[in-house]
Amino acid sequence: MELELIIMNIINFSGESRSLCMEAIGYAKNGYFEKAGKALEEAGDKLSEAHQSQTRLIQEEARGKGEPISLLLAHAQDHLMNAITMRDMANEFIELYRAVREIKGAESHE
Repeated sequence: MELELIIMNIINFSGESRSLCMEAIGYAKNGYFEKAGKALEEAGDKLSEAHQSQTRLIQEEARGKGEPISLLLAHAQDHLMNAITMRDMANEFIELYRAVREIKGAESHE
């Protein structure tokens, strides 16, 4: 697969994952924990796709067929790391919103 296409896959899937994580947090904030879980699961799937693209690049480099580091590749890596961080933070936010609802005695919408 052409390098630019792999890089764009990393950026695209990472961006989708990040957006789904934000969506999951919004659902949890409003008490929709089942929807939050589904959005977070989909975010994980997108993140896996991005990670697979990254792994292809790493494997090629390990075989001695690596490409020079470009600004676009560094940008893609930044997107991927931000998506990973967002997923981890979304998990924490969802649990916090769940705990706050329990403490307040508020019902979930599902």
